[in-house]
Amino acid sequence: MPRVDRRPPRPGVEWEFDTVTYARDFSRNVVTKLLVERAEHGGWELDRVRIGADGKRRVVLRRKIIRAVRTA
Repeated sequence: MPRVDRRPPRPGVEWEFDTVTYARDFSRNVVTKLLVERAEHGGWELDRVRIGADGKRRVVLRRKIIRAVRTA
């Protein structure tokens, strides 16, 4: 998903993004529990939540990509 950040990332920091959509019949508490579980077990953090006119929640999650640097 191409994306434009509002602020430039720090040098050397890369992010992985994931988009999740929840139907309008999921309550706020259920969505919160699902997102907390993804954050705890997958290392994701909340980037953006958009609630559409149809009531669907479109959630963008992100997590840092850590690249191992080879040392001599």
